[in-house]
Amino acid sequence: MPRTRLAALAAAVALTALTGCGAADMTSQSSPYADAKDSRTVTLSVQSWVGAQANVAVARYLLEHELGYRVDTVQIDEVPAWDALSQGRVDAILEDWGHPDQERRYIDEKGTITRGGDLGVTGHIGWFVPTYFAEKHPDVTEWKNLNKYADEFRTAESGGKGQLLDGSPSYVTNDKALVDNLDLDYQVVFAGSEAAQITQIEQFAKEEKPFLSYWYKPQWLFEKVPMTEVRLPAYEEGCDAEPEKVACAYPHTPLQKFLNARFADGGGDAAAFLKKFRWTTDMQNDVALMIAEEKLSPEEAAGRWVKGNEATWRAWLPS
Repeated sequence: MPRTRLAALAAAVALTALTGCGAADMTSQSSPYADAKDSRTVTLSVQSWVGAQANVAVARYLLEHELGYRVDTVQIDEVPAWDALSQGRVDAILEDWGHPDQERRYIDEKGTITRGGDLGVTGHIGWFVPTYFAEKHPDVTEWKNLNKYADEFRTAESGGKGQLLDGSPSYVTNDKALVDNLDLDYQVVFAGSEAAQITQIEQFAKEEKPFLSYWYKPQWLFEKVPMTEVRLPAYEEGCDAEPEKVACAYPHTPLQKFLNARFADGGGDAAAFLKKFRWTTDMQNDVALMIAEEKLSPEEAAGRWVKGNEATWRAWLPS
């Protein structure tokens, strides 16, 4: 995701490849399958959040079982993934939340990456409170009333202020700027990862405690912990152009796919399939829930989804 989601701080993030041959450092070597000319191999970048893992799981399953490809997956953060895609170290990114700087550099200027079309899912980031708290205190859903509830959202980690729970400190969000620019009596506290943030939210919910959290849609957790969005000042085009001055809500972002340009032109059935891969938020959430909550492996979750949705995925296959 971009500034408006979870854009990675490239200098601070270690890149890890998850391949069938074991771990590999993607800063110094590529997948053995990436950009492999005249071979039925594909390398997909997989992001750390479970929705992105669901995309890759289903794409991989169909590439392997229906089209006969060997597929490698590489876990790599958002901004470094663009570098890897440009260099041919991965062939495709299946869920990008909008990186205009990278698009200008690699698509418009270098021509090493090409657009792969809409994923079919619209992403949105926001601040959320548990619905059980919002029902008791309806005015909490207006940002101007948040200071009224700061004491109730205070934790041991928030230094006497209300806690705004974020995910990983290696991701960039607008939240610190929003807290400052909206004069809110809150402290941004990082859980450390999406998984750690989910654990904290689930614990709050189990005890029916109030919390305020940065969160995003689509995400399967809403099915387990209903949350209500806090209305921030309305988003307008360009209101987030200067990170330190942001004082507006996050936008709604149609999520996009991107392909290495050589792969897009010469990747045969695999490239054609990935361009046509397009599903809904509910479909993505179904697979994500199987992985995160039911603890199925990505392959098992993808296999179950594929078995029950042939009418959808059959249209993605090259004719």
